[in-house]
Amino acid sequence: MQKNLSENAEALSGAPFRKLALKLCIPAIMIMLVTVIYHMADIFFIGRTGDPNQVAAVTLVSPMFSILSGLGVLLGTGGCTAISLALGQSDYDKIQRISAFCLYGSVGLGVIFTAIVLTVLEPICGLLGADAATAGFTSQYLRIIALGAPVIMYTNVAPSLIRADGSTVNSMIGNMIGTVGNIVLDPILILVCGWGVTGAAAATVIGNILAAAYYIRFIHTKGKIYAAPLRLFGFRREIAGPVLTLGLPMAVSTILQSVSAAISNNLMMQYGAVAVSAQSVAGRIGMLITMTVMGICIGMQPAISYNYSSHNRARLTEILWKTTATAVLTGAILSALSLIFRDPLLTAFLDDSEVLRIGRVCLLASVIIGPVYGFYQISTTYLQATGKAKSAIIVSLLEKGIVYLPILLIAHRLFGMYGLIFAGTVTTVLSMIVSLSFCYQTYREELKHESE
Repeated sequence: MQKNLSENAEALSGAPFRKLALKLCIPAIMIMLVTVIYHMADIFFIGRTGDPNQVAAVTLVSPMFSILSGLGVLLGTGGCTAISLALGQSDYDKIQRISAFCLYGSVGLGVIFTAIVLTVLEPICGLLGADAATAGFTSQYLRIIALGAPVIMYTNVAPSLIRADGSTVNSMIGNMIGTVGNIVLDPILILVCGWGVTGAAAATVIGNILAAAYYIRFIHTKGKIYAAPLRLFGFRREIAGPVLTLGLPMAVSTILQSVSAAISNNLMMQYGAVAVSAQSVAGRIGMLITMTVMGICIGMQPAISYNYSSHNRARLTEILWKTTATAVLTGAILSALSLIFRDPLLTAFLDDSEVLRIGRVCLLASVIIGPVYGFYQISTTYLQATGKAKSAIIVSLLEKGIVYLPILLIAHRLFGMYGLIFAGTVTTVLSMIVSLSFCYQTYREELKHESE
């Protein structure tokens, strides 16, 4: 184990960027895309039923799924960063305590989520925007997801932790197992068994169970540094504090995004389930771009944390510049391809003329931010990876709420449905400008401090 950790640390500090990017970014991108594929598979096969109400129901529940993801990010991303920083200081006892706090804590939070949702299921569906036509489908889907919350939480946290020392391939394998299981089960449960949205939710939960089984096996065999006994679980300030503080920026961002999505869905439902379905399909295509860019930046997070913690300024600067260039170029290429093939992409999910008409506009709004999204994501990744939690929280809140919600409400009042569609685009551009300025100022202050 010590040998593997030493080899990973050597790669983080001195391997050529191209080699390091392949090792860290490709698995991270695959993990990000797994999240998209999970949701895309549900939408794709439910779309085969030809019922926009069922597609809309899955979209309406997505904010609750995002809350689960946000809680997972709190422990997963926070734990990954804390472990990377501890690894740079060779503090292996602390690494195990962080692992115990994150893994056992994820299951506990999942149980709490289950209890709350099942207790107030119907009111939650109403708050999510479900109407008479979609309420039944929304309730069915959310109930199954809530029952699977503990295992979904675990599979959100475990892969983030085990990539902290560079073991990103193993992190990716578990996600792929869950994805393949979900994709195989979707057509069987949704179409063959005729379970519709219930089948989609069941496939998602079973896929997560398969992934969790892999992670548990890996942690207790090859990744023993993370195999902390239950007795190490606790809320010691020196363990829980850094994890929660470092994970809070992305967690708050993800949860606030779910709130924003719920408000947006409520407003979009004024234009019918078809409009919600069109925005859902286009949004998932756009997620392929943003998640790929995010994977590139977050994939390099362990290298950023390690070199920052070990005070290797030259290496840190090289990684930041080359990661940014890679993310921006990738976003531009994927955006161009999505616009060229927009009609086939949209009709592959739901072949409906009205969905296609609205979806073309929604897709344009979703993908045109691709070339600039890399600048925004590298800023938040840098601030979080270096422990600048307060700054990272502010930057994350810009896009997900502070800027987005006012723009959403104003744009809707001025431009109706099209205002809702483009509100996110305008918000991302404005947030990118602010976050870059914030990040650059922080970097320069650190450089000045080191030279004194």
